[in-house]
Amino acid sequence: MSSRLTRWTVYVLIAIGFAIGCAFLSQWQFDRNESRAEQIELVEKNYDADPVPLAELIGSDGELAPGDVWHPVVLTGEYLSDQQLLVRNRPHGGTSAFEVLVPFRDSDGRIVIVDRGWVPPGDGESPDVVPAPPEGEVEVIVRLRPGEQLPASGRGAPEGQVPTINLPSIAAIVGGDVVTSAYGQIVSESPSPEVALGGFDSPTDDPGPHLSYAIQWILFALMGFIFIGYIIRTEIIKHREELEGVPAPVKKSRRRDRDADVEDELLDAR
Repeated sequence: MSSRLTRWTVYVLIAIGFAIGCAFLSQWQFDRNESRAEQIELVEKNYDADPVPLAELIGSDGELAPGDVWHPVVLTGEYLSDQQLLVRNRPHGGTSAFEVLVPFRDSDGRIVIVDRGWVPPGDGESPDVVPAPPEGEVEVIVRLRPGEQLPASGRGAPEGQVPTINLPSIAAIVGGDVVTSAYGQIVSESPSPEVALGGFDSPTDDPGPHLSYAIQWILFALMGFIFIGYIIRTEIIKHREELEGVPAPVKKSRRRDRDADVEDELLDAR
């Protein structure tokens, strides 16, 4: 009996450990679902808001508040076309496209990295053609986006290209008073360029599968206890059957045998 209790205790502990793991994974998915909901709410709030001057969202401290991401701003100044950079391996048009980054000197003297759009890959390591931005004084409306991390793999890029939109490393290439808390994703340019680049799709409002995954992990935890309970119940039933043993065969009645013999004698006499 003690060995069975020990085994059942181990079963229950395994179920508890499995349930704890499922609880952590479920909470992780709940957190991801909440974070995704906040992102969607931020896009709905800022994406189509009226453009404001850059200084209203990025002050003298150079920082962009998290609640101002995606908000449009108006830049007035000129592109620094000779310092253009290309970002490699961007998923546009079903290809590994290039996004075109051009520093823009605003009227307040600061330089904002503007992502003007994307171009398809060429035959070599660079696109075949990169349309030039408008020359002279330009009014540009962009949506502010936070910069990206450098690749964890440490991969680099050929000269004139960067692996990601990592603003501190881009600022080191460009030089000057570059804003490093955000870059601008193009909305419009005035005057318009002679050749337009590929545009950006609006962010999706799909909340993703995180909530359903969280519920699934809870169900997995419950199923673990049900499975362990089924195993223990099966062992109990099997043990009871072993204790009761195989039922003994029913003995024939001796009286019935004598009656049968008498009947046989009567039949023979007839």
